[in-house]
Amino acid sequence: MRVLGVDPGLTRCGVGVVEGVAGRPLTMLGVGVVRTPSDAELGQRLVAVEQGIERWLDEHRPEFVAVERVFSQHNVRTVMGTAQASAVAMLCAARRGIPVALHTPSEVKAAVTGSGRADKAQVGAMVTRLLRLDAPPKPADAADALALAICHIWRAPAQNRLQQAVALHATRSPITSKGRTA
Repeated sequence: MRVLGVDPGLTRCGVGVVEGVAGRPLTMLGVGVVRTPSDAELGQRLVAVEQGIERWLDEHRPEFVAVERVFSQHNVRTVMGTAQASAVAMLCAARRGIPVALHTPSEVKAAVTGSGRADKAQVGAMVTRLLRLDAPPKPADAADALALAICHIWRAPAQNRLQQAVALHATRSPITSKGRTA
């Protein structure tokens, strides 16, 4: 499985591609950051994020895109920029028919470090170890993007089994449209 992880941001949008399957060593295929100038007009910045993500999709041809789920922060302006960059990443993937998965920061931290409250240094250290890198990717947005891809590779099989079970149960459910059993 090849996954493009996207740590959305308007100034720095982390991107990283990891290949592998759960239970086997993973391989980093690329890591970087799509940057936009903070003094540029919002529309231009979103276009720059789109162009950067499109380049990564063209170059690495991922099977899945894993994006960090936007969560509430105290700074509304930061949340808006993050949400806008996140939407651009999802749109780029959707145009190509690439499935998108959203993972919360705590899910990613727990998957990679074992603790949903790990700090950025711990995430970077574990990404370095799991991908057998010489040093943690810089900046932290790049390491976070790789962590998202790792999280998706490890969690996707269980999520797929759960979705299949829910779908199977829904087709066999004896409940009628009025909420009573048939």
